[in-house]
Amino acid sequence: MLSKDSKIYVAGHHGLVGSAIWRNLQQRGYTNLIGRTHRELDLTDQEAVRAFFDRERPDAVVLAAAFVGGILANSLYRADFIMQNMKIQCNVISESYAHGVKKLLFLGSTCIYPKNAPQPMKEDCLLTSPLEYTNEEYAIAKIAGLKMCESYNLQYGTNYIAVMPTNLYGPNDNFHLENSHVMPAMMRKVYLAKLIHDGEWAKIAIDLNKRPVEGVTGTASQEEILSTLGKYGIYDNRVVLWGTGTPLREFLWSEDMADASVHILLNVDFSDIIGIEKYSSVHYGTSTNGAVDRNHSAGRGGAIPSLGEIRNCHINVGTGKELTIRQLSELVAKAVDFKGDIEFDATKPDGTMRKLIDVSKLHALGWTHKVEIEDGVKQLFNWYRQSLM
Repeated sequence: MLSKDSKIYVAGHHGLVGSAIWRNLQQRGYTNLIGRTHRELDLTDQEAVRAFFDRERPDAVVLAAAFVGGILANSLYRADFIMQNMKIQCNVISESYAHGVKKLLFLGSTCIYPKNAPQPMKEDCLLTSPLEYTNEEYAIAKIAGLKMCESYNLQYGTNYIAVMPTNLYGPNDNFHLENSHVMPAMMRKVYLAKLIHDGEWAKIAIDLNKRPVEGVTGTASQEEILSTLGKYGIYDNRVVLWGTGTPLREFLWSEDMADASVHILLNVDFSDIIGIEKYSSVHYGTSTNGAVDRNHSAGRGGAIPSLGEIRNCHINVGTGKELTIRQLSELVAKAVDFKGDIEFDATKPDGTMRKLIDVSKLHALGWTHKVEIEDGVKQLFNWYRQSLM
């Protein structure tokens, strides 16, 4: 158990997940928190990460930093999605080990699971069949991250836990249309279509000044603004969304995800996940003076003979509930008070048709979600409006 004065580094503390984890830790009385913006610390720079760990020596690390985006971004920046995420993970995890970090929590995504995995998806369906092509690179990077955690635990007896959250939404979400996820993109599109219909150009200008679209701000002409927004399916009282609207998705409020993450960080060890006690004594060899040998393992190659094969030690984090993209659009329209038309362009990709996770392992570890999707969508829109003030 980490003490209240333990130094905890939250990588990605300004992002959707990282900022929520930061607030949750503070609410629980953990105030010795460290965060660095991307400008202050480029996590893809190995030397910079090493210098940071040399200087700060954190007791625990939450790895919530990642290069993320939706279907469009995943399609356009395939090399970036695998390379940037691999660099971040390799640098942070290896330096955490080199500097004796006691506990590490790695944040992944449920896109790690096969495209046609049985539903709901249990942790042990990982690597059983091909991935969804549109986010293959990001998924492979995240699989590598969870395997790094698992492998360090097996070889070195570390206490690194990987959690795989479902689709997240909440405060500090990414509403930039070029690379945002489905819910914030949908919400902003619906909001802007309503403002266009209502003739609220001053509010449109505020929105675009806060989050320009393709470099277009609120200072542009109405003609240029309408032309640019039209590329993203935003029109006068009409929104066009990608796909058929039939894919099913599970969504988790980011502050619920943060609460689950901190619960696991503080209360769950690797030994709890694999179901044994005194894991280190089983796993490690010892020298003649009784010291732990951190260089050799009783079970090289991902297995401990006395325990059998150890894999799929990550934890799904979600609600275990789902709805269609069309149903989500109806909730968004209701929250925004949008009375216009929402259309679906079936010539565009749907992505994975269903992505429901099995959360029985999470429930067994003592945590369940609190915010239901109907309330969460309203809360997200309220946050978005506040962010424009």
